[in-house]
Amino acid sequence: MKKIIKYVIIDILRNKIMLAYTIFLLVLSFSIFSLEDNSAKGILGLLNVILIIVPLVSIIFSTIYIYNSAEFIELLVSQPIQRKAIWLSLFTGLACSISISLLVGIGIPILIYQLNITGLLILIIGILLSVIFIAIALLGAVNIRDKAKGIGVAILLWLYFSILFDGLVLFLLFQFSDYPIEKIMIAISMLNPIDLGRILILLKMDISALMGYTGAVFNDFFGTNIGLIVSFFVLISWIVFPVYISTKRFKVKDL
Repeated sequence: MKKIIKYVIIDILRNKIMLAYTIFLLVLSFSIFSLEDNSAKGILGLLNVILIIVPLVSIIFSTIYIYNSAEFIELLVSQPIQRKAIWLSLFTGLACSISISLLVGIGIPILIYQLNITGLLILIIGILLSVIFIAIALLGAVNIRDKAKGIGVAILLWLYFSILFDGLVLFLLFQFSDYPIEKIMIAISMLNPIDLGRILILLKMDISALMGYTGAVFNDFFGTNIGLIVSFFVLISWIVFPVYISTKRFKVKDL
């Protein structure tokens, strides 16, 4: 299992697309901090990168990698290795390599310009979102045999979590504006890891006052230690459940 993980990590880190992704994040992060006179404002700019670009690259790259590694996976399956170990090794290799790229591309600028709790939190959220969308990518790839269809589904899932979900939430808020649904919104926000990550970072930056009464409700829950623990538990669950389901599916899949 360790040999498979090591091979996947080295293979991905040497990939030109992953190298370009790392350099892109590094240049973009330094540019954001350099253009802002206040490093705290730079974090807000970096927030959009974490919430939009990182999930997009993670889910699409992971989906394509799994499809392109079909022959390698078939070779591993023919060996006396458990399918569970193969699948978890692929997931671990993808998660480690993409996280390393994120740590280099965003972690270095944060260490230089914003080495505090907020900076570390945005880095942690970025890594968690990367791993979450890798897990979702593996779940989609193991259930869809056609490569083009699988990539299309990956893009649609990213669109749903990054754009469409917020539209649905706004629709619910307008439709039920006469009712006290702010506390319900806490539960709804946990159905989207991107939204949950955004809320945690914005609350840590003390911008909840700009969110009105809803922000006050979020702050009362997510701003507490229990709320923080629950939030990270939910984010980790977004990793565990897709990986668990995809592993079970891979164990019985006819290659």
